[in-house]
Amino acid sequence: MLGIIGKKLGMGQIIQKNGDMTAVTFVLCEENEVVQIKKAAKDNADGIILGAFPLKKPRKNKKFYNLKQFSFDQENLQKGQKWNIKDLGEIKTLTITGISKGKGFQGGVKRHNFRTARKTHGTKEPRHGSTGACASPGRTKKGLKMAGHMGSEQVTLRGRKVVKVDEERNVIAIKGAVPGSIGSVLFLKKEEIKK
Repeated sequence: MLGIIGKKLGMGQIIQKNGDMTAVTFVLCEENEVVQIKKAAKDNADGIILGAFPLKKPRKNKKFYNLKQFSFDQENLQKGQKWNIKDLGEIKTLTITGISKGKGFQGGVKRHNFRTARKTHGTKEPRHGSTGACASPGRTKKGLKMAGHMGSEQVTLRGRKVVKVDEERNVIAIKGAVPGSIGSVLFLKKEEIKK
């Protein structure tokens, strides 16, 4: 699956030919570099590792801020070759992976869509109690929905439509919102067109 590493620029609107206004997210896909080429015979998989956003002071073992492996079999590729949007060909839909915005410590209402108890008209709904059982098992079970840290998790969105591709500016306009804040790193994978 072809792919590229990009950076979220922000959201905007694009007016299409029929007059419809579409909300889009602009992703900057600067030139990536092929860091390593993997072969099935040696590495048990065909793929390439791309590096993006070079370090100001590169070290011997680290030259890029971000590395990502994409499963792709290409004989013409060479280590150190530049990789950009043009190498992806025609793009209709993408699979996007990124880190969602962090929202800090949140309660159960915001985090898990709980409802609050009634506060008027002599309600007798309880607002207290323990989270665990009695003697058995005598503890709070794992996975119980409670208040806690929300956001800052890896999110993958599939089937996101591409509205426009600007090859000169290396910018892709994707319909709707994508995970992450402005400036966060996104991994874009081109989905195969089903015939």
